[in-house]
Amino acid sequence: MAELPDRQESLELLGRMCLIRRFEEEAGRQYQRAKAGGFLHLAIGEEATIVGTTSVMREDDYLIGTYRTHGHALARGTPANEVMAELFGRQTGTSGGRGGSMHIFDAGRRFMGGYGIVGGNLPLAAGLALASQYRDEDTVTVCMFGDGASNTGNFGETMNLAALWKLPVLFLVENNLYGMGTSLERHSAVTDLSHKAAGYGIEGERIDGMNVLEVRERVGEHLETVRSEGRPSLVEAFTYRYRGHSAADPEVYREKSEVEEWREKDPIENFIRLCCDQGVLSDDDVEAARREADETVEAAVKFADESPEPALESLYEELYVVSETMGWYAVDERSPEPHRGELGEDAPELARDLAESGAAHADGEDPEQQSRPGVRD
Repeated sequence: MAELPDRQESLELLGRMCLIRRFEEEAGRQYQRAKAGGFLHLAIGEEATIVGTTSVMREDDYLIGTYRTHGHALARGTPANEVMAELFGRQTGTSGGRGGSMHIFDAGRRFMGGYGIVGGNLPLAAGLALASQYRDEDTVTVCMFGDGASNTGNFGETMNLAALWKLPVLFLVENNLYGMGTSLERHSAVTDLSHKAAGYGIEGERIDGMNVLEVRERVGEHLETVRSEGRPSLVEAFTYRYRGHSAADPEVYREKSEVEEWREKDPIENFIRLCCDQGVLSDDDVEAARREADETVEAAVKFADESPEPALESLYEELYVVSETMGWYAVDERSPEPHRGELGEDAPELARDLAESGAAHADGEDPEQQSRPGVRD
């Protein structure tokens, strides 16, 4: 069994896991209050896999994830304020409120984003690793994805190129036993996912993703192998999510007894028990870590709630291409006068009036007190 680190490092590991757990719980609550929009995928139960992995990465290593990545950004150091603001769709969010829960992004900390397409991050990870190789850097790209993504075409294609070109990338499967609502044995012919890349010459290993110390030890060794030998590797972290696939998941596909059994393996509580039993941390240390997580998340909600929403006319900014010489890239049909969507500031007056009227209605103003759209006093 991996040894406990010293008190300071143990406190940092506990603090990050507590922050992720508390953030996810609050994100779920804010989603129910309709403060957070779009889709919401929580990683409650997977904290050890996230924190154990990121704790042994270097600052200049790259991390890329899926759509369940609030915790990954927090573990890499992205402020909770910015992550929560992104969930709220606010201008101060990590992506200016444009990405929402599934598209957290922090290039400054080399967290290269979450992606809503299952397996869509795999070839992007290969591209990041290729860039490191091309620049002759010893940085490693860590690509984290779910068990369901191991069945996509992107998986095989990426494994082949990564092995062929000897790319410095560590593929880490967060195997939480379910691809959405389909159990592992029903969606994968090979259930030991650590073997899935063997046909491409990529060695794999299965680890206990509920044990932050084992994750740190094994992922750390794989990172050093990838870094020193310049070849890809694969780790399967056996973990579990205590909530459904998404906030809208009724969870009819698994028994409550199964969830309770996995709760006995809670990564945070078991780490606390180990630290206290070995005298590395005290009860006061644990209480302080929980209290700090509570305060940080409460402040994040306040920050997000008080942050401004992006201006309506900025809706089509930052597109890949905006050109006057080609066709329309987006069409805005909010009024009887459709116009180029990517040029929102050029919307006709009627479209602006309709938008303002709708915004006022959403804020709770009495529609009878508003001027009729398109009619000037």
